[in-house]
Amino acid sequence: MRVPLGALAGAAALAGALSFVLLAAAIGTDFWYIIDTERLERGGLGAQDYAGGANRSQLEPLSSHSGLWRTCRVQSPCAPLMNPFWQENVTISDSSRQLLTMHGTFVILLPLSLILMVFGGMTGFLSFLLRASLLLLLTGTLFLFGALVTLAGISVYIAYSAAAFREALCLLEEKALLDQVDIRFGWSLALGWISVIAELLTGAAFLAAARVLSLRQRQDQAI
Repeated sequence: MRVPLGALAGAAALAGALSFVLLAAAIGTDFWYIIDTERLERGGLGAQDYAGGANRSQLEPLSSHSGLWRTCRVQSPCAPLMNPFWQENVTISDSSRQLLTMHGTFVILLPLSLILMVFGGMTGFLSFLLRASLLLLLTGTLFLFGALVTLAGISVYIAYSAAAFREALCLLEEKALLDQVDIRFGWSLALGWISVIAELLTGAAFLAAARVLSLRQRQDQAI
């Protein structure tokens, strides 16, 4: 069955636009990592308030959600994360320095993937306009490489979150409190995963278009 070149162009454009929008939304939102302390505040802190006579209504909720650039509390303004590229005058431990290195890695990789998609979109438009199979092949490869960059950035973020959790666990004296705290990845990370899939589909569509166009050009030359 012959696949129309226009259908492949439409699929590539749709998947490429979707991957760009999703990744941009993921980078710009602050729901990559969510810490929900509602159970802790209702349980353990409730008993402590009763014993000490404190007013629970005056306690600030501890729940927070974090993005790539900042962390936000429920009733407090968002605070920026520590700059991973400015460590010269700061004395920190080796584990904290490793966390900053990982932080700097994914804040470079994920925006870099957006830049690659912009270049891929421009070369893709030109390749369909000029009917250049080699340029289509290059664009498909560029989108596949961008998907690998996005995947690497997300993987580094997950490793960073696990390392930060282990670091906090070492500093926490009452580890039993973590049983009452819900810690999970948020929908911003899910958008990043969907963007990876969309990038892969975009690259596959461009490669398929390059193959179809190359076969048609060979058939025209044979005639």
